[in-house]
Amino acid sequence: MSYPTTPISLDDIESLSVGAWILGTGGGGSPYLGLLNMRALYAEGRTVSLMDPFDLADDADVAVVSNMGAPLVGQERLTDSRTVARAVEIMARYQGRPFHAVMSLEIGGGNAIQPLMAAAHLGIPVVDADCMGRAFPEAQMTSFAIGDLQPWPLSMADCRGQEAIVARVTSWKWMERLSRKACVELGSVASTCKAPRTGAEVKRWGIHHTTTKAIRLGQAVREAQRRHADPIAAILEAEGGLRIFAGKVSDVARRTTEGFLRGTATIEGLDGERGSRMEIAFQNEWAVAWRDGVPAVTTPDLICVLNAVTGEAIGTETLRYGQRVAVIALPAPPVLMTPKGLDHVGPRAFGYDIEFRSVFAPVSE
Repeated sequence: MSYPTTPISLDDIESLSVGAWILGTGGGGSPYLGLLNMRALYAEGRTVSLMDPFDLADDADVAVVSNMGAPLVGQERLTDSRTVARAVEIMARYQGRPFHAVMSLEIGGGNAIQPLMAAAHLGIPVVDADCMGRAFPEAQMTSFAIGDLQPWPLSMADCRGQEAIVARVTSWKWMERLSRKACVELGSVASTCKAPRTGAEVKRWGIHHTTTKAIRLGQAVREAQRRHADPIAAILEAEGGLRIFAGKVSDVARRTTEGFLRGTATIEGLDGERGSRMEIAFQNEWAVAWRDGVPAVTTPDLICVLNAVTGEAIGTETLRYGQRVAVIALPAPPVLMTPKGLDHVGPRAFGYDIEFRSVFAPVSE
């Protein structure tokens, strides 16, 4: 199949890495190593093109890719573009036919760049869509799971040549359990190709145009930096976000366990927030933020911790004592805020007995 596509420039990818890191809500892995891969691939003469999801034929085969594992480990085991391409090839071999396009599982963090790396090797376009609109830590936390689409099969590859297939499961949570156990055995990081999707499924249940959204967001930040303007204000304007807190990181407690990076960050207020404290719990991504012990913002609203000067995101694996940060919230895709969506990605899905109320919801009188 041949589709209309738009070339992605290396400058677009530079902006994508900035915007996707913000949409990663602390997780998804740093895009920097993926960006280095793309710089090298473009220097070799390879290029990547982007296509609109609504141009997909209903029977098109779409590969859905991501790195799986703990972000802290991803800082130690460097990203390799050939590994994610191999995960796609394993799946194509398993299903007995090639893919027509590739897309990201999550637009947040380094997983926004995974499909570009695969596409550069495989010569297929990247679909301008994902199934989270941000980043989440578990397999069942997607719009495809909310839509009750088939969760299997899944292919997995690592940098040492290991390959695995999860052939069939009875639920999305079982896919998460089995694939996470395999990922832990591979060192808590692996490249994966999730259950293949048809064009019809992507059009019905994908979260659309998120790659171009991340590129635009990155462009807004980079332009504000060039003009010495406030990049955080540029983010809030671009995405209709809200400032939640500003302060200095006073403590970070984190641990890598069961293939996740878990912990809590404490931020002491500065300027107008002086005298207040914010604590943010994370499971790869920021999940719940309390201000002075009261829940202030929760998933699926996007909680983003940003460098107070540059506006660039800080991941849960790179946050450290003394950093001056701004905490902002960005709106979540509507599918995540439906009752079924909240069952998958609301605060209770992360183990917090908190009723979700979006910070963007109108205040009732």
